Amino acid sequence: MKVQAVIWDIGNVLIEWQPERYFDQLIGQTRRAQLFAQVDLFAMMDRIDAGAPFAETIEETACDHPDWQAEIRHFRDNWTALASPAIEHSVRLLRALKSAQVPVFALSNFGVQNFPCSRVQFPFLGEFDRYYISGQMGRIKPDPAIYAAVEADCGIAPEHLLFTDDRSDNINTAIARGWQVHLFDGAKGWAQCLVRSGLLIKENAV
Repeated sequence: MKVQAVIWDIGNVLIEWQPERYFDQLIGQTRRAQLFAQVDLFAMMDRIDAGAPFAETIEETACDHPDWQAEIRHFRDNWTALASPAIEHSVRLLRALKSAQVPVFALSNFGVQNFPCSRVQFPFLGEFDRYYISGQMGRIKPDPAIYAAVEADCGIAPEHLLFTDDRSDNINTAIARGWQVHLFDGAKGWAQCLVRSGLLIKENAV
């Protein structure tokens, strides 16, 4: 089935999202493990991704956990260091698709306030043809409603959409809606998928 648009997740597809690694370097693996065991930081980020205010939600979480206030505030004060670096091969693939005049859309769980920070840090995040950012939409993947909203907005039939994401739950919802999918586990495999799909030639997928 011919692909009419390629839809990208952002975290761990175009930019690395490994907060455990960041805190390992900051406070060591033992204390990092304690932090993540005692504070549900991913639930905090899910709230932000669903539209809750970025700084206020982090501060609220910090105040709820006085033993970890300084560490939690790193999500607010050092966001650009936490959500980095870029995955350079993926960036090249994005730009190769653009050069080939293939429409590219972003579908990402990202907050309203912190997405613009990352977009300034990484100019390639400003190169998509359409944006579907969860915080702006008030729902997060893998909620089927966010996928339905993408379909309604872009007007492309599900079977003509190719979606990549690093999380299997997000991929499974796309499959259930009839999208073509690729579970991202590295840019090399994604490049091979784009070549197999006839969207890029091998020489442009490196």
